[in-house]
Formats: sequence, C-alpha cells, structure tokens
Amino acid sequence: MSYVDEILERVVSKNPSETEFHQAVKEVLDSLRCVIDANEEKYKKDAVLERLTEPERVVSFRVPWIDDKGQVQVNRGFRVQFNSAIGPYKGGLRLHPSVNQGIIKFLGFEQIFKNSLTGLPIGGGKGGSDFDPKGKSDREVMAFCQSFMTELHKYIGADTDVPAGDIGVGAREIGFLYGQYKRITGLYEGVLTGKGLTYGGSLARTQATGYGLIYILSEMLSHNGKELSGKTVVISGSGNVAIYATEKAQQLGAKVVALSDSNGYIYDKDGIDLDIVKEIKEVKRARIKEYVEKKPNAVYTEGKGIWSIPCDVALPCATQNELHLEDAKTLFNNGCFAVAEGANMPSTREATDFFLENGMLFMPGKAANAGGVATSALEMSQNSQRLSWTFEEVDAKLKDIMVGIFAKVDDASSRYNMKGNYVAGANIAGFEKVIEAMTAQGIV
Repeated sequence: MSYVDEILERVVSKNPSETEFHQAVKEVLDSLRCVIDANEEKYKKDAVLERLTEPERVVSFRVPWIDDKGQVQVNRGFRVQFNSAIGPYKGGLRLHPSVNQGIIKFLGFEQIFKNSLTGLPIGGGKGGSDFDPKGKSDREVMAFCQSFMTELHKYIGADTDVPAGDIGVGAREIGFLYGQYKRITGLYEGVLTGKGLTYGGSLARTQATGYGLIYILSEMLSHNGKELSGKTVVISGSGNVAIYATEKAQQLGAKVVALSDSNGYIYDKDGIDLDIVKEIKEVKRARIKEYVEKKPNAVYTEGKGIWSIPCDVALPCATQNELHLEDAKTLFNNGCFAVAEGANMPSTREATDFFLENGMLFMPGKAANAGGVATSALEMSQNSQRLSWTFEEVDAKLKDIMVGIFAKVDDASSRYNMKGNYVAGANIAGFEKVIEAMTAQGIV
C-alpha cells in the first residue's frame, strides 16, 4: 500500500463520520501522489502527511445565550487551528445549522493550501457554530456573538489566530464579535478581519472574494485564448461572494443571468439587475424570489436546478457539494466551457473529475476564492501599521495576488506534466510551500 493510501485509511478511521473532511483530504492527496511518491521515503520517515492531516488544535465549546422570549438556548462552537507553519492561523467563522466538527476540519484543511497560494504569511484555520442567524433579531445575534467570543477569545490574537467572516457572518456579526473581544481583553488589535471601516476594516474587503474570483477566472480564460467579455455567466448563491462576482463580471462585459439562494433561483435573460439584488440581500435580508416582483420578465424557480440554465461560464458560489455529476454533464452539454469555484469545495469529486476529463477549464476554490483571505491578510497588515489604504490600492494588490496565484497553479501543473489540470496545480503549489516550512521548523 502506498503512503498516500495509508494516510487516507488513517484519516477515515481516526475521524469517523466526518465525510466532508475525508473528501477534502482525498481530493488533495490524490492530486499530490506524483509529488509524494517521488519523496515517499523521506516524507514517511518524517510523518509529513500524518502531521499535515492532523490539526494542531481543535477547540469545541458550548455557547449559551438568551433569546427574545427569555428562553436560554445552547449552541456548539468550534475553532480548528490546523497548521501554523507559514503564519498565524487564518480562516473564517461560519454560522449555519449544518456546522459540525467535520465541516470545520474540511474547511480548515482547505484553508492551509489556499492561504499558502496567496504568498502571504498566514496559516490555516476555521471555526463557527451551528447557530443560525436567519430570522434572529439583532439583539439575539448580539447575545450569541458575545457568548461565542467569551470563550473563543482565549484561543485567538493578532499574532496567533485571526478569524474572519464566512457563511452567516457578515459585518453585523464581526462588529458584535470584535466589540466583545475588545471588552474582554482590553486590546484594540487586528484580531478579526472583515471589520467595519470605522474601526480598522479594509476598503475592498467586502468585494474581495467575488472580485478575486473574476480576476483569476479572467486570467485563466486569457491564458487559454478566451475572454470574459460577451460571455453568459450563471452564478449560484446571492451572498457576498455571488453579488460581487456578479458586479465585477458585469464590469468586464459579461452577462450574468442567474443567481440563487437556499430556496430557489432566478433567471433574468436580460441580465441580473444587481441593485435590486443588493437591496433584497444586503438591506432587507430577504429571499431572492422577491427579485421577480421588481423584474416581472425574470423567472423564479423553487428548489435546485440553476445549472440547467445554458451558459458559457459557471461560478458555484453557494456552499459545499452543491454541484453534482449530473449538473456537470448538463453544463457541458449546454456549451459551458469554464467553471471557477467561489465557494469552498462546491463541486463534488465526480463533478470535478468530469470537468477535467472533458477538457473544461476548471479552477478549484482553494485558488479561485482566495481573494477574500488575501485581502483579510492585507487588512492585518494595515492594522499592524496603523494605516488605511485606498480602495484602488487594495484592489490593485488583490488583482496582483490573484494573477500570481494563477501563475503558481499553472507552473505547478506544467512541472508535473499535468498542464491545464489546475486542481493538481493548486494543491501542489500550496503543498510545496507548507511542507518546506514544516520541514525547516523540525518535528513540531
């Protein structure tokens, strides 16, 4: 049995029922086989893969809070500090009923390679809770966030672990979390990113993941003799990533025709009116179906099926494992030639394999959606320097980082005779930097 297969068996046996984590590790290690097999004796002696797949620290805690009816509620909180070889742990907090330890570990593992690809000194971590902010009052969200941070603050810090937002954690939640951290510790430091502009946040952070997705997509298309202008794009989701991917795609001349949320999806053949979507999602926090009230020519469909809409480019920006093999086949048969992931692992392994086997251009999430964490690291730099850069400065740095990520991914895939396989390229490029740092620091 190869070293990779030994580790895959070990991960499954030591982490039972954590299927998303198993999936993430298998996807990464399978694409790294050529690198690991060439160095198997050394890597095995140093237990490199055992150390890579075992988090440095896993914290789980209860989060008691009181709802508006006076009832005490109890949720479970998590922080997985996966790997600090190249910098302090960095990764978002997710608030969603589906959150469990396996999902947080999958996200933290992916974050190691994503953060490595940015070229910035940040390690991999992730956290969150099974609390659902949907339908909660501001007071209830504040009560939860304050209780959550009362425990979490023990494990984080500007040079230790710097959380950010993720699903369910936007400007409101970051504000409540930061206020409680400051109240407890007495420290005004860059311990959370995605902060408001009045208290240490960075311009362009809100737009960063969506903009970064389009920057690397555009670079991938250009490198393969294509361009985004004039293309029809379908984007799943209607949160932060989807909204600003839509905005940047439209600025570059593409026509985005569909967005979705957990209830269903809208199709507007004339192109999405983003002002309406922003009003629904960012101001009213309502459902995407309200779009058709303002645009009666648009069509709302309950449930799944957004990938049945014909398009040139598909951007899954909602959640993990939302795009299945049948969806991939439908996209291909309808003429889609490029897919870039705005969410974390939104395509199943079978869908990813189909894209690669059929010559579609495919950029995995750990490279494609790295713009958010990259700009979070830029926010950390601004906080450390007590400076605030202009929107244009941050946006230019973001674009340079995303173009640089594509170059690293393309180079790694070429060096191992897998040109055009950007899944392998992303994993290899991220892995090489982390392993070099881990080796230099000894057996820790």
